[in-house]
Amino acid sequence: MIARTGVRAAALALGLAVAGSSVAAGDGSFDRVLGLLGAHAHRRARFTELQRLAILERPLASSGELIYDAPDRLEERVLKPRRESLIARGDELVLVRAGRRRTLPLSAVPQVAPLIDSVRATLAGDRAALERGFDVRFTGDADHWTLRLTPKSAVVAGKIRCIRIAGAGDALSSVEILETDGDTSTMTIADEHR
Repeated sequence: MIARTGVRAAALALGLAVAGSSVAAGDGSFDRVLGLLGAHAHRRARFTELQRLAILERPLASSGELIYDAPDRLEERVLKPRRESLIARGDELVLVRAGRRRTLPLSAVPQVAPLIDSVRATLAGDRAALERGFDVRFTGDADHWTLRLTPKSAVVAGKIRCIRIAGAGDALSSVEILETDGDTSTMTIADEHR
């Protein structure tokens, strides 16, 4: 069930059509965007998410807020349709639902870890972390950009085809997860730091 929560899209886990070439080592626009993103130690944003699952006739909709605290705390608070929170800090993942709290190592859910890590690394402006786990394609410029992250791990690539993170300047605007089975999750983000 953890894999079906919104942070999965935020990471959990958080797109647009992407075309273009892979990030070049000296790509100034990509580095500039990462610098803009990494300049914020704290972020709070509202989100809406639609999950389209082959097993369901209608998409699942949720909304709430995302909270990021550098260097590695990412929280998704779902407010609708029911309250729940997913908090990632370091290698710890905490799920709070219906007054119950479950904690486990992030490494225990390898299908979720790369999603969370992709959003945390993007918000931290950490190019090395992004490139460790993904083949990275950057398109656009500092004003309007898209990252397409393709998992390097065969285990993760067996589940996740790619993660697309789009933004403008120093703010994320969407995170889309495309799974190999055709399921998708699209999170639209309204960053409140602006």
